[in-house]
Amino acid sequence: RPQLVPEAKRWVDLGSGAGFPGLTIACLVAAQAGSSVHLVESTGKKAAFLRAVAEEAGLPVKVFNQRIEVFGAGEGPYDAVTARALAPLNRLIGYAKPILDRGATGLFHKGADLDAELAAARDVLDGGAYQADVLESLSDPRGRIVRVTRVS
Repeated sequence: RPQLVPEAKRWVDLGSGAGFPGLTIACLVAAQAGSSVHLVESTGKKAAFLRAVAEEAGLPVKVFNQRIEVFGAGEGPYDAVTARALAPLNRLIGYAKPILDRGATGLFHKGADLDAELAAARDVLDGGAYQADVLESLSDPRGRIVRVTRVS
């Protein structure tokens, strides 16, 4: 949801799969000068699909066919990092740490197990380095968006 970080021009989507939300975000920010969306996907066939769709639609997308651990901070800094159905929140924050630590806002779509995931991520969050806010999802009435920011 670009409206959660309206100033964001540089996005990265971890574990992009079939392109949601990465390709959708690229469609929404395509008209914004200087915008780009980097998609990180380790499966070759999925990465090829993402490249083909982005090229055909003329989207400001760059696909990285590699594991998230290898991607690290990528070609950052980024304004926002997203992921959907990739990993539990405690692992997800770990994957996104190199990007979050450079100032990006994390937007992570989560489902019905959110309370358990927040409890499991307490060690990651309680260290005081990150703050998590839970917001409503527009696309799924049972889902939530966890917005994670690094505390200055």
